Amino acid sequence: MFKQGLNVQAAVRRIGVLRRGIVTDARAMVYSSYGEPGDKLRAISYQLPDPKDDQVVLRLLAAPINPSDVNQVQGVYPARPPFTNELDPETPSAVGGNEGVFEVVEVGKNVTSCKVGDWTLPAVGNFGTWRSHVLTEAKSVNALPNRNITPIQAATVSVNPATAHQMLREFADMRPGDFFIQNGANSGVGRAAIQLGRLWGFRSINVVRNRPDIDALKSELTGLGADYIVTEEEIGSKSFRPTIKEWTKDSQVKLALNGIGGKSCTSITRQLSPGGHLVTYGAMSKQPISLPTGLFIFSDIHAHGYWLSGWAKKNPDAKFKVVTELLDLMSAGKVKDTPVTPHTWSQSQSLEEFGQSFLTAMDANMNGKGKQLMLFK
Repeated sequence: MFKQGLNVQAAVRRIGVLRRGIVTDARAMVYSSYGEPGDKLRAISYQLPDPKDDQVVLRLLAAPINPSDVNQVQGVYPARPPFTNELDPETPSAVGGNEGVFEVVEVGKNVTSCKVGDWTLPAVGNFGTWRSHVLTEAKSVNALPNRNITPIQAATVSVNPATAHQMLREFADMRPGDFFIQNGANSGVGRAAIQLGRLWGFRSINVVRNRPDIDALKSELTGLGADYIVTEEEIGSKSFRPTIKEWTKDSQVKLALNGIGGKSCTSITRQLSPGGHLVTYGAMSKQPISLPTGLFIFSDIHAHGYWLSGWAKKNPDAKFKVVTELLDLMSAGKVKDTPVTPHTWSQSQSLEEFGQSFLTAMDANMNGKGKQLMLFK
C-alpha cells in the first residue's frame, strides 16, 4: 500500500537573485534517491527569479502520472534526470514527471518563440512537470498553435497517443482494410491506437484482461472504434484461432502491438500473418517475451522495440509535428480524451496540502485506479 502523509517535507528553499523585485512562489514534488514513490517523493517550496534574456517563466496547467514517471523515481527507467541543487541548495534533487502543459507567465527580452499567455509543451526529456512553476530556456518548450483544446488534452497527448501514432505508422506497410492486434487495449496507448487505426482505415483485434465488467469495457472500446475485443484467455486458446481467421478472412494481420509481455505477447504474435511485425513498447506483466522459433523461420515475423523518448530525442521536430497533428484531431473531436482522474493543486494550498494532494493521486495510480492527473488552479 502506498504510504501517505509521511513524506511531505515542508522544507522551504530559496533560489536565485531577484532582478526586479518580482518573486514567483513555486512548489514541486522532488526526490533525492531512488525507490518507491511513497518513500522518496517530497514537496518543496522555492522562489523563482526573473527570467534572463532567453528564458521564460511557466505556470503548470496540468500534468499526469505515467508508468515511466514512476519508473524514474524507482531508478529503473533508462532516462533519468540528474540530481541537482537548482531547487534545493542543501539536498541534490530531481523534479518528477515528464508530460504536462504549461502557460507562459513571463518572458525574457530576447524570446520570440512564445509570448505571455501561450500554452507550451516540454521540448526536451526529463523536464520535471510535477511542479507549479518553472524557469527554463525558451528553447526547452514548444508553443502550441491550437488553443481549441483543454488542458487535459494538451497534458496527455505527448506520450500515449504519440506512441500509438508512431507504431501504427512506422513499422508495417499498413493499408486500409489491414488488421493490427494489440494487448492492453484499454490502456492509454491502446485506446489511442483503436481511434487512430479507425481513422486511417485499419481494423483492430483488441485483447483485454477478463473482469466482472467486461461487457461494459467492450461497449466502451467498441464506441472508440474497436472492431473485435477478446480476453487474454480467448486469444491464448487454440480453439479460438478459427474465430480469428473468420474475422480476418482474406485480410492480413500485419502488426501486433505489445505492451504486456509474457504469454500475452506470445498469443498476439501467433495471430500475425507471414511477414508481420511485432512491436513491443512496454512490459506491464514484468515477464520476458518468449516466441516460438518457427514464427521467425517459417512465418518471417519481425520483432522490434519502440521507445518514444529515444526517438523524440533524435527527432524533436518530428515529435512536435506528431503532437500537433494529434491535437488537431482532438480539437475536431476525432480522437477522444484519455480517461483521467483529476486532482487539484492551487496556490492557496499549504505546502503540506500540496504534497498530500499529489500523494493521494500517486496512491491511486499505484493501486491500479487508472490514470491520475494534477490540475493547477
